[in-house]
Amino acid sequence: MARVVDDEMRAYYERRAPEYDDWWLGRGRYAELDRPGWHDEVEQLLGVLAGLPPARVLDVACGTGFLTRHLRGEVTGLDQSASMLEITASRGAGIRTVQGDAVPLPFADGAFDRVLTGHFYGHLLTEERVAFLAAARRVAGELVVVDSAERDGQPAEQWQERILNDGSSHRVYKRFFTGDRLAAELGGGTVLFDGRWFVAVSA
Repeated sequence: MARVVDDEMRAYYERRAPEYDDWWLGRGRYAELDRPGWHDEVEQLLGVLAGLPPARVLDVACGTGFLTRHLRGEVTGLDQSASMLEITASRGAGIRTVQGDAVPLPFADGAFDRVLTGHFYGHLLTEERVAFLAAARRVAGELVVVDSAERDGQPAEQWQERILNDGSSHRVYKRFFTGDRLAAELGGGTVLFDGRWFVAVSA
């Protein structure tokens, strides 16, 4: 299987953990970016997630728990990064944390009602996507995908160079979506949010 989720990508997110929320909050190196309406959309997206019915939820690649803490029900956050999970646990939102990979998911069939993943699906190559979707559907009956919205003048698929605060450079594969295109790719579903910066689909 062709992979982008490899040791290099794992190391990148482990090193990024202390500064990850800067992207959401517009701090640090993101403070000067021109992102009209960004903060309003973040709040709207959080409201959409908080409005989902309570359930047994698995947040795959939960990162720092920025989105996870707004989910209702019995919530488990899965991530490969110990540093990310430390931040998630420190939020005090009662989130159970599990360190592990997304493919294969280390849970029994039907262990959850809903799998949610934010800004993970769009990093996966074709074979990884197929494997992840099969794993998600094995452990839960519903999948909610949050990812980045497609924007004018920007390729929908690209390799990005990302620079961390320590000066290190990392190459990251990234895709962007419209709500309808993401829903179609997931085999049909409901578009929960379709904004300038974010999309969310329940399938």
